[in-house]
Amino acid sequence: MRRLWMIPLAAAMLMACSEPQPPEPVRPVLYVVAKPDLAQDLGRFAGNIEARYESTLGFRVPGRIVRRYYDVGAVVKQGDILANLDPTDQQNQLRAAQGDLAKVQAQLINARANARRQQELFDRGVGAQAQLDTAQADLKTTLASMQQAQAAVNQAQDQLSYCNLRADHDAVITQWQAEAGQVVSIGQEVVTLARPEIKEAVIDLPGPLAEALPKGIEFLVAGQLDPNINTHAHVREIAPQADSATRTRRTRLTLDQTPAAFRLGSSVSVTVSSPTAEHFQLPLTALQEVDGHSRVWIIDSATQTVSPRDVSVLRRDAHNVLLSGGIKTGDRVVSAGVHSLAPGQKVRLDKESSQ
Repeated sequence: MRRLWMIPLAAAMLMACSEPQPPEPVRPVLYVVAKPDLAQDLGRFAGNIEARYESTLGFRVPGRIVRRYYDVGAVVKQGDILANLDPTDQQNQLRAAQGDLAKVQAQLINARANARRQQELFDRGVGAQAQLDTAQADLKTTLASMQQAQAAVNQAQDQLSYCNLRADHDAVITQWQAEAGQVVSIGQEVVTLARPEIKEAVIDLPGPLAEALPKGIEFLVAGQLDPNINTHAHVREIAPQADSATRTRRTRLTLDQTPAAFRLGSSVSVTVSSPTAEHFQLPLTALQEVDGHSRVWIIDSATQTVSPRDVSVLRRDAHNVLLSGGIKTGDRVVSAGVHSLAPGQKVRLDKESSQ
């Protein structure tokens, strides 16, 4: 009787084992598309457009400025008068030098006449050799005095012309350091001129960054008002010493192109980046650590399944991780919930998350 009772139970167990298992549910996942970073962003800095060549002019004589002819921003041509001094002192010096020259010219007339007379008397045999020698010596002395007086007149004329400060080349006035009515000394800075034909971007970089700029460094110079106006640039000059107050070093950049909007004095934004080997930045939530190995989960678009893949980690922070290998451009990487995935698991692409 016991055996007859166990037969129905065994049959029931066999029927239960033969029933099909329910399919594993398809899991929705967030993902990101791997995009390579080919440059390392080192920072963004504010700068200005300046002329490569500038010159600061001053008067070559002392005096009081009586007039300025141009304002800052004016375009001037070579030889244009920028400002002038009160010429009274130089005019007086010129008149005095001209008076001395006239006096010596009169003496020269007498010296020549006397030398001619002494020569005629000596030729007729009635003049002494000593008197002839004295007359000829006086003539030479007077000639030398006239040359000296003429040089003094020329110098006084030059001094008078120096009362006019002229542009030494075509340029734009960028700064005035003196005003009308101000008394200036010889060589004192009065006006700064910039040559507009060659422009460059000027920025102040932190000292450590300026010292460690890698080779092939790239700069993107963009207008602050319109970032769509931009051009690339490279380092022309870095100041050898840091500014004592800011500890930054003035860096001058040669522009690959000069857009018309890059006028002298324009404000620009300069982005510093360095070319690097191909790497990928992903959310930190996409990374999984298993037995000392770092891996991510890759979505197969054809089968809608996931599989793990080992990756090399360059660095990580609180939000992102930088990978140097293991994935390629265009891979779809699961960005959340990686710890509950299994190889070959079916997934549904919910939406792409932002990195």
